[in-house]
Parts: sequence; C-alpha cells; structure tokens
Amino acid sequence: MILSFRPILLELRHPFRLATGSRTHTNAMLTEIHFEGLVGYGEAAMPPYYGENHDTAAAFLKRAALVFLQLPESLELSGSSIQTILSQIDSLAPGNHAAKASIDIALHDLWGKMEGRPLWQLLGVEPDKMPPTSFTLGIDEPEVLRQKMLEAADFQIIKIKLGSENDRQIIRSIREMSDKPIYADANQGWKSREEALELVHWLAEQNVRIIEQPFLKDDLASAAWLSARSPLPIIADESFQRLADLGRVANCFHGVNIKLMKCTGIFEGFLVAKAARAKGLQLMVGCMTETSCGISAAALLAPLCDYADIDGCWLIRNNPFELPVLENGKIRLGESVGLGLTSCL
Repeated sequence: MILSFRPILLELRHPFRLATGSRTHTNAMLTEIHFEGLVGYGEAAMPPYYGENHDTAAAFLKRAALVFLQLPESLELSGSSIQTILSQIDSLAPGNHAAKASIDIALHDLWGKMEGRPLWQLLGVEPDKMPPTSFTLGIDEPEVLRQKMLEAADFQIIKIKLGSENDRQIIRSIREMSDKPIYADANQGWKSREEALELVHWLAEQNVRIIEQPFLKDDLASAAWLSARSPLPIIADESFQRLADLGRVANCFHGVNIKLMKCTGIFEGFLVAKAARAKGLQLMVGCMTETSCGISAAALLAPLCDYADIDGCWLIRNNPFELPVLENGKIRLGESVGLGLTSCL
C-alpha cells in the first residue's frame, strides 16, 4: 500500500465569524491510499484552533507512509485489519487527530472499493435513520445573513453561531426570514451562568432545539450547572475530543458532538457513539470546513445520532469532489462503492 498526500486551502464562500475570531479559509490535506489499482480517499481538515496545519500533517503523514510500505502485499482489508493498522498509526505520535482521520477515512474508502460495496453497507449503517443536517451561519450583519439564508434553502435546519453581545439580535434577524428550527452554537463565548440560563430560556421560545458549547472548554463546572437547569439539550464540542474524554464530560452535558477530525476518524467515531449511548448521552455528528470526502465519511455516523451538522462541503468554493446528494435536507447514502466520491479534478 502506498500513502500519498497533498495540501489544499479550502476557500470559504463567506468569511466565517465565530465568537473567538474570523477566517476565510481552512488548511486541509487530501490523502490517497493506493493498492492493487484502487485508490481510497481521505481528508484532514485543520482549523487553526486545534493546532494542526500543513506542516504538522505532512510531517506525521510521512511517518505514516513508512508504516504502509511495511504492510504485507497479501493484506486483505477488513474491519479488524483496519483496526490494527489504525492502532499502529495512532501510536506514532500523540495528537495529529485530523491527520490520523485522513488515513482512517482513506482506508475505509479503499475497503469499500476492494469489496465492491458501499461503505455504509459494510458498516451496517441504516440509511433510513439519517437525520436532517443543519446549514451553518456564522456571526454576521442582517444583510449578510439574508444572503446565507438563500443558500440554505434546501436545508430543514439552520445552525447559528452565537457567543457575541448581539445573540438576541442575530436570532431575531433569522426569525424575520425563517421559522426553521435552529441549532445554536456559542463556541465557548458565554461568560455568565445566570445570563446564559436566561438566554437559553428565551432561545427555547424561538424554536432553538439545542445549545453547543456554551462556556470555555475547561469550564466543566459551568457546563454542568447549566445542563442541570436548561430546558434545551447542552452539547459538548470543544470540551470533547476523543473516546478517552467521554468519562470526563458525561455528567456535565446532555450529549457530545462527534467530529471525525477530533476523534481520528470513522473507526473511533463508531466507538464513541456506542459508548456515549451506553452512558445515556445524546449524540450529534459535526464537521469542520471539509470537502465532500470528510462529509461523506461523517454521514456514515449520522444515522446513529440525534442531530447532524455535516454541511462543510456546501460552505466552500473549491470542493474537489462532487457534492453529496441532499434529499429533504438529508444526505443520501447511495449505491456507489466506498464513500461514493466523484472527483471534480
């Protein structure tokens, strides 16, 4: 097996403002695993706040490429052999979660192509349980939000970035345009417990369905305080990365947001989903700014989840793959082999 990779700069359709800053692009790395004439595609999407970039990913993937060169030529991919390979990759160095996810995704795509079947079938995913995915709007002025709302016409749910001093005005502006349900993400932007609770009650009246990451990621005490009083589910995002974090956050939130770029990919994502359900937690599957590769991989987890926010490929200008098929606001898992990707290059 040969692992190759190349950097790409994902260009956002609009500048993306959060409570913690603004950006116009995201660093990503596209990976390929070649074996017996087949190619598995993967992706590492690396927003700056998680500490990965083109240089760190390239350094890690160069080390990982040596692992693939040492694999036996007679290797047959399966769920168990992928687990073994990923264990080796994970042990190369701590961190590098997105780079590791790119390998995981490419291996799974290759597995589906080797078997001649859609990956969702191999993983036992039930497409009829696919939840609708939200369409994300950053923090913006009302006229910009109006333009973004037009782009969200095919989606059933709107996701709003909050965490600024204008949270109520942002919601009012959206409500002047649409009565669609809203997922609200404070991105660690709220400071006062009491003010947050008051705002959550008001948001519930505005048909907001969930709240993501209200406080700083390490302020679990405030998250637990709000979760105990909130009329809406409080979901951990930045506070939760990988499976090992689950015990730390389980009693502080109502649920967790699984992102492949945080948890190192599809394999661990399924482990997280199972373990979180066992603890009685709600599940959300999310994404970074990603191409159709990362989004198609995340869509495999969505039927296990209560909420989906896997819209990243609709937010960029230079997607190197065709968009997933969207039906009634839900990503359709098709019959093409592997992840079902079609290159636009």
